[in-house]
Amino acid sequence: MSTEFLKVARAAREAAAELAPLPRAPKDRALRGLADALVAHAAEIVEANAEDVERARAQGTSEAMIDRLRLDEARVSAIAEAVRQVADLPDPVGEVVRGSTLPNGLELRQLRVPLGVIGIIYEGRPNVTVDAAVLCLKSGNAVLLRGSSSAYSSNTALVRIMQDALEGTEVPSGAVQLVPGQTRDSVKELMRARGLVDVLIPRGGASLINSVVEESTVPVIETGVGNCHVYVDAEADLDLAVQILVNAKAQRPSVCNAAETLLVHADVADAFVPKALEALAEAGVTVHGDARIAGYGEVVPATEDDFYAEYLSLDIAAAVVGSLEEAVAHIRRYGSAHTEAIVTRSQKAARRFVSLVDSAAVAVNASTRFTDGGEFGFGAEIGISTQKLHSRGPMGLPELTSTKWVYTGEGHLRTSEGTVVAG
Repeated sequence: MSTEFLKVARAAREAAAELAPLPRAPKDRALRGLADALVAHAAEIVEANAEDVERARAQGTSEAMIDRLRLDEARVSAIAEAVRQVADLPDPVGEVVRGSTLPNGLELRQLRVPLGVIGIIYEGRPNVTVDAAVLCLKSGNAVLLRGSSSAYSSNTALVRIMQDALEGTEVPSGAVQLVPGQTRDSVKELMRARGLVDVLIPRGGASLINSVVEESTVPVIETGVGNCHVYVDAEADLDLAVQILVNAKAQRPSVCNAAETLLVHADVADAFVPKALEALAEAGVTVHGDARIAGYGEVVPATEDDFYAEYLSLDIAAAVVGSLEEAVAHIRRYGSAHTEAIVTRSQKAARRFVSLVDSAAVAVNASTRFTDGGEFGFGAEIGISTQKLHSRGPMGLPELTSTKWVYTGEGHLRTSEGTVVAG
């Protein structure tokens, strides 16, 4: 590993040990001071961001992507307000998850503790630099940030301002570190930093997440890829189904909880599909339909790849299925285990769907767009985990912790005959 990487990784490791035992109050004070510093240095942040925007435009980056990259003073103020909201959230560290007194008299508790050093690999938006940092700090973790090279100037300025704001507080400034370098070598160093980094969280598209999962020696929590489905059951309220479908697809198509596939039970296809095609067309959505969907209107013929796609655009794949079980089989084959929705008036069908679908979230008569930490009442989130180990679904502050077991006795000794109490 390079000297530069080892320097920041070791600094984060040392800071994590100092940060872990801090109670809530000094962390909250530090976060509020950090929010104030972002506002005070907004002009400096915007100036650095302008370098990134200019470079992106010169490279032919689309205006949609440039808008995701761009910061102005209003956006900086919104980022600072988000920091204050994190400061107001409950601190998960020290929470008793389980506790009991054992038959031998030992008092047993399972406590939430920080993970340690968290590496975040992410694309595009520089606001993630602040979001990720403050969520890690609040949960008692140090963070190594490796953002997109397209936002390098913005990220450098943001990390420097956050570090300066932490100086003089009880939160060590070394708890927030920017991974040096803009090449893939720096990403590899972070992925191979087992022993210095406790967990990696990639945020971005499928190619980024797959690359980190396949190449990292550090444990990885997968987040974000969302091939979400809306299944319209044989007993659905069809008008309600149209509203849910359009909201799930078109309300904000570029996010991971937007719907990417529509499945319609054959018994209601004649009544529902024409309505759905008309509503989707009005919303500007292009439908990639199977042969049965194509029989109801003009669509783009769907390929196998369409049903695997996370479009993140105003496109949706669509198919007619013969049963709820066929819908579930389709989801198991093509889905990403993010969020699936059923629209039905049948409690039996809803229960069956919920029990059979193996995804991080299942919606019954509701849009997929609600799979979100804020909407679930968790406050901010670091991402949405689509795997099963450690955490699943929206990852708020508690999901950025592990646990430790503490047991307290009065001189308890374990012997071959059982427990004895010394003295």
